[in-house]
Amino acid sequence: MSQKSLTHMKTRTDCRLCGSTATQRIVSLGDTPPANAFVPKEAISQPQEVFPLDVHICQQCAHVQLLDIVDPELLFRHYVYVSGTSPVFIDHFRRYAQSMIEHMNLKPGSKVVEIGSNDGTLLRFFKEAGMQVLGIDPALEIAQKATEEGIKTLPEFFDEALAQRLVQEGWDNVDLVVANNVFAHADDLHTITEGINTLLGPDGLYVFEVSYLVDVFQHTLFDTIYHEHLSYHSVKPLTQFFKSHQMELVESQRVDTHGGSLRGIAKKSSGKWPIGDSVQDLIEVEAGLGLHEAPAFEKLFADIQARKKELTALIRDYKAQGKKVVGFGAPAKATTLMYHFGLGPDDLEYIIDDSPLKQGLYSPGHHIPILSSDALYAEETKPDFAVILAWNFAAPIMMKQVAFTEAGGHFIVPLPNVVVH
Repeated sequence: MSQKSLTHMKTRTDCRLCGSTATQRIVSLGDTPPANAFVPKEAISQPQEVFPLDVHICQQCAHVQLLDIVDPELLFRHYVYVSGTSPVFIDHFRRYAQSMIEHMNLKPGSKVVEIGSNDGTLLRFFKEAGMQVLGIDPALEIAQKATEEGIKTLPEFFDEALAQRLVQEGWDNVDLVVANNVFAHADDLHTITEGINTLLGPDGLYVFEVSYLVDVFQHTLFDTIYHEHLSYHSVKPLTQFFKSHQMELVESQRVDTHGGSLRGIAKKSSGKWPIGDSVQDLIEVEAGLGLHEAPAFEKLFADIQARKKELTALIRDYKAQGKKVVGFGAPAKATTLMYHFGLGPDDLEYIIDDSPLKQGLYSPGHHIPILSSDALYAEETKPDFAVILAWNFAAPIMMKQVAFTEAGGHFIVPLPNVVVH
């Protein structure tokens, strides 16, 4: 059950990056609950709040964004996603830390601060290399647990005021500030960027990863659109944005996390790092796809509708044959996919997720039970088909659950293309 709410939402009228009021709506995915708003059994009879999910482009700087902002206290204070449950992400962060240590020639004692540090998975690799590390994350329970496990984490939202306080506490001249899948989550990127500039030493670097608009467009990754993700970044608007804060984007690299992400590296304008060709190269890729203009997104919406028609027809055909269909993986993106595709409890009997934090809870809005992977094999719950809602992890999931397919079960991967295994 769900009900539309405006209590925990505000709407801005200008572009988040450049402040222009010339914005245009390009994709509308309807009303959905917050993507991680899982509920316990005792709350499933209560309606959940839903909020509009409309995407706009700035006609001045080409930044793609949501203008309806759900209260971050509601979204992040009791967050349930942790990086450390995914072997894929642990390995990604290990390689990520190593590449930055080598790129910057970081030494034991170097200072590394991570904004949105989650459970400290990335910072742990820097700490193991002898560096001073500090995490900042507003999720109270996750921050406390990370601190208890040896990665000091402040349970706060990062801004310029917090940066000033940290400088007083000895966190000045920081070598590296990192933010992964965070620079898309905040409404006020100006105060965050000012805060980063305050912390960084003269030749320090800011490194961030965000879902990349090129990948969203090319691979129909529309389910990465949800209320936590206020920005869908591309390189061109970011270059202008950093310049307005006395910083410069020096590298822009494509990485394969979350179905396709952008890793940006920025310095203080006066810093020693040269600007690499990668920045202009990706601006040209974006321009070639038409992503700096509104019309290109009509194709994206048409592709979304085509996937919706194909997947729902397939599932309903199986259901009509008496087959049991479930979901596998309960990431945030599953909420967008299920709501926009109209997949509810009549289509998916339950959803499997490996995170103990989600097991025993019920999915946002539709209130479908979240179970452990044991349900794939138990006689009374064993399904015929499992739709991999965490489709960006489809390969490792199918490899880990090979016994399910060997016993005659099938996996359905919904994106970028619908495939039955």
